[in-house]
Amino acid sequence: MPIDPNTLLAISSVVALIVGIIVGKLIFSKGSKRKIQEAEEQSAKILADAGVQAENLRKEKLLEAKEKFVQLKAEHDRELLEKNKKAAEQENRVKQKEQSINQRLENLEKQSKENDVIKDQLNRQVEVVNQKRSELEKHQEEHIRRLEKIAQLSAEEAKIQLLDSLRQEVQTKALSLQQEIIEDARQRANKEARKIIIQTIQRTGAEQTIENTVTVFNLESDEIKGQIIGREGRNIRAIEAATGVDLVVDDTPEAIVLSSFDPLRREIARLSLQRLVADGRIHPARIEEVVDKTRRQLEEQVIEIGERTIIELGIHGLHKELVRVVGKMRFRSSYGQNLLMHSREVANLCGIMAAELGLNPKLAKRAGLLHDIGKVPDEETELSHALLGGRLAEKYGENPAVVNAIAAHHDETEMQYVISPIVQACDAISGARPGARREIMQQYIQRIRDLENLALSYGGVEKAYAIQAGRELRVIVEADKMSDGESERLSFEMAQKIQNEMTYPGQIKVTVIREKRSVNVAR
Repeated sequence: MPIDPNTLLAISSVVALIVGIIVGKLIFSKGSKRKIQEAEEQSAKILADAGVQAENLRKEKLLEAKEKFVQLKAEHDRELLEKNKKAAEQENRVKQKEQSINQRLENLEKQSKENDVIKDQLNRQVEVVNQKRSELEKHQEEHIRRLEKIAQLSAEEAKIQLLDSLRQEVQTKALSLQQEIIEDARQRANKEARKIIIQTIQRTGAEQTIENTVTVFNLESDEIKGQIIGREGRNIRAIEAATGVDLVVDDTPEAIVLSSFDPLRREIARLSLQRLVADGRIHPARIEEVVDKTRRQLEEQVIEIGERTIIELGIHGLHKELVRVVGKMRFRSSYGQNLLMHSREVANLCGIMAAELGLNPKLAKRAGLLHDIGKVPDEETELSHALLGGRLAEKYGENPAVVNAIAAHHDETEMQYVISPIVQACDAISGARPGARREIMQQYIQRIRDLENLALSYGGVEKAYAIQAGRELRVIVEADKMSDGESERLSFEMAQKIQNEMTYPGQIKVTVIREKRSVNVAR
């Protein structure tokens, strides 16, 4: 808040007077009159200077106050002008809206009057129409009575007779025409189908895909046979227990025969033997280590086989699990026919046939390759391979047409897409070639699988392998869950169940193995 100049002047005068009095007292105390006179003069001078400074300060403050007042007045005038301008604009908008509303009201009143006029006209026209309709109905009733009197039939009876005669005539002509169309279509369809199938088969180079149940492992010398057999046969028993493959060591020079219905087991046993022989260290602990390592590496090889297959067939975007299943088909057979080679052949046939019919060959080829994925499940199931394959394809995001083609290729579900019968026909073509399949082989493999599944159904069983061409069932149980006496009883129960429930040639020996291992690590 600014200080009043008069107040400031009074304060300065008082201060100067006090200073003069103090100075006078000091001079007087020394007893010098001259100094008193000098002090009075100095005091008067101080008072004069103080008055001048106070007057200057008062004038400066007055100027500042006037400038501040002028500035505030200008700001107030500017704000007032803006408010007046906004109020005028708002008032103009309100007037314009009021004029628009008045105009609309006038238009609505005019339209309402016009609608009333139109409504009156329509009401008069409706009355005229109703009157004419009633007159027409009377004339029609009179006409019908005259016709009934002449024909001696009611209108309903005449209508029924006319419809019956027309229906019989139309049905006869329709049946005749339908029969002609069906017969012509059947003849053309059979002719075109034979033509397409023959062209497809001719354009596909089929290979013999029969798989054997044995693999011959060649040796550099017969001395290695002794190392493989081991002391009292412990090494060969360890290999058979770890792989589930029967090793036949006979008089064949420089060769050992690996026998198993499962090509995957034979491949694991062959690669493991190859590594053991190359390493030279052959004993049970090393055998188990090499077999486990080979099994893991074979899983990687399975994925590589699947990837190479889809690349060669030009199939893209397949889920990695389906790629792995495709690779596993390399080590499976169906009726003695290698499953992967069969599926590749079906895929090529489907692609060619779909192209001949003007359909999508890539989609058909995809369905052909995946049609038998249900034959290589990770877990046993009661579903048929077609339905299981359809569920797997649906689970991993395949096209609904592919899913339906897989599930319906054995007529276990309804075919909903055009490529479904194509896949079914190509599957039959691939399997029906002379020499493509052997029924007896499939029956033998199924018997071996049933034998292993029977053993695995018991509690406490860790592994089960059917060896010696199904003449021996070797069962490995968990030592912590089963005693020696329980192992003997289990062997007897399995033998009785096999004897009662299965059909097989000769006899089957059931061997139950129980081992207790204590493992510690020195660090």
